[in-house]
Amino acid sequence: MSDLFEFGPSPEERRRTAQIAFALLTALILVGLTVAVPLSLQEERDARAAAGPVDLDDVKIFRGIPRNHTDGAVDYGQVPPVGGPHNPRWLACGAFTSPVPNENAVHDLEHGTVWITYRPGLAASKVAELTALLPDDGLISPYDDLPAPVVVTVWGRQLALTGADDPRLPLFLEAYGSGQTAPEPLASCGGGLTEDDLTIDV
Repeated sequence: MSDLFEFGPSPEERRRTAQIAFALLTALILVGLTVAVPLSLQEERDARAAAGPVDLDDVKIFRGIPRNHTDGAVDYGQVPPVGGPHNPRWLACGAFTSPVPNENAVHDLEHGTVWITYRPGLAASKVAELTALLPDDGLISPYDDLPAPVVVTVWGRQLALTGADDPRLPLFLEAYGSGQTAPEPLASCGGGLTEDDLTIDV
C-alpha cells in the first residue's frame, strides 16, 4: 500500500533533471567565456592604444667604433658600453647574477651578442622575465649605476627601457637580435668566461 502514496520524481526523472541542469550550467559558462575573452582582448587593445604607438625611435646609434684588443681597463663613453676596445677574452652567453667586466662584455658585443643589463635589486620575477626573452646567444647581468631600470645593447645600438615589461624590448630583439650590427656576427660565445671564472679571477 505504501507505494500507492509515494510522491516525488522517480530516479529516472531526477537523473534526467540533473543532466539538463548540468547542460544548462555548461552552456552558461561557455557563453560567459565567449563574452569575457573578447572583452579582455579589447581592453588590452584599448590600453595599448592609450599608451601610444610602440616603436624604436629612442634607439641610440653609434658608428665608427674601434674594436682593438687591450688587456687594460677602458674608459667607455656610454653606460653600458656599446662597443670599443675590449679584452681578448669574452664571456659565456647566459645569465650572470653579478656585474661583469665591461671589457669582456664588449667582446661579446663584437660577436653579435645581445646584452641586457638591469639595476641591482630588480625583483627576481622581473629578472626571470628578462631572462626568458634572452636569445640563446644573449647575455644578461646586473649593472651598477645604470641610467635606466633596464638597458638593452648590441654593438653600436642601445635602448634604455622603463622596466622588464617595456614593450619595446621584444621589438629591439627582433630588429637587432641577429647580430647584424656587429663586426663578427657569426662568432660564438662558446668557451667564454663563466661567472665561476670571474670569481676565481677576482
